[in-house]
Amino acid sequence: MMLIAGNSNLTLAKEISTLLGAPLINALIKRFADKEIFVQINESVRGEDVFVIQSTCYPTNDNLMELLIIQDALKRASAKRITAVLPYFGYARQDRRVAPRAPISAKLVADIITAAGAHRVLTLDLHADQIQGFFNIPVDNLYATPIFEHFLKQNYGNLAMVVVSPDIGGLGRARALAKKFDLDLAIIDKRRERPGQSEVMNIIGNIDKNDCIIVDDIVDSAGTLCNAAKVLLQKGAKSVRAFITHGVFSQGAVESIEQSDLIEVIVTNSIFDADKLQYSNKVKVISIASLFAEAIRRIVDEKSVSSLFEKNILEGYGYDRSS
Repeated sequence: MMLIAGNSNLTLAKEISTLLGAPLINALIKRFADKEIFVQINESVRGEDVFVIQSTCYPTNDNLMELLIIQDALKRASAKRITAVLPYFGYARQDRRVAPRAPISAKLVADIITAAGAHRVLTLDLHADQIQGFFNIPVDNLYATPIFEHFLKQNYGNLAMVVVSPDIGGLGRARALAKKFDLDLAIIDKRRERPGQSEVMNIIGNIDKNDCIIVDDIVDSAGTLCNAAKVLLQKGAKSVRAFITHGVFSQGAVESIEQSDLIEVIVTNSIFDADKLQYSNKVKVISIASLFAEAIRRIVDEKSVSSLFEKNILEGYGYDRSS
């Protein structure tokens, strides 16, 4: 296998590289004065199985374009197979038409990635499972649940906890964690007035005098998350934490979390912006490098990726690493 990293998450790419014992490909990725992206592969990739590690997070369009150009460079350099490794898949929330004459941008992005030369996609906790069907190439959608399971076991094993889904759409994700530890489950019924804002209406389930863990795939503005924590405490919860896969953290989100009733927010490093988190006392980051490293190894060896989530196969592989 060969690995190449875009600029969106070099820290994660280097962790994956170290775990696999495969150095990152020597490549030049730069921007001209007018911000056009230029990529040059400085070693042979002819006939190789190449994995491009690039989260399409903010700045989303720049990182997406960088991914596409890297893929094109690899394709023209005669790489045998190109796998787009997307720890965070941007545009995933635009998975359907929400109004007349609106686009389905997630489908468009899937088409572009495929057209640029990807033979396979490896990603994490897609916002909507149907996005896998937007691609006409194999898609392996990993889940952060095993990472959170280990963190929960190591840090909160003695608490009387309830797992909380912030909406109906995230129920499957929350149920998986609750089932693993035989915990009770609660659901937040909310009404969204406009994009980026929501109003919590009701709590379905018993949370009284329990420590609550909100489980979700994305935290963006953190408005919904902070509002949910406030309502849970008003309804009798003892404390509120959150396990979130992708920490988008748009402007002001970290500050909102710091001022909220949340005790802590655990996110993976699918997106990692040290500048945003350097002054945060509540946001903690845990690594998904081992999860991706093992998935990449299995793809190369033509072994099952789904079995990662059927057995505790990541134990001892370093996936308890946290920062």
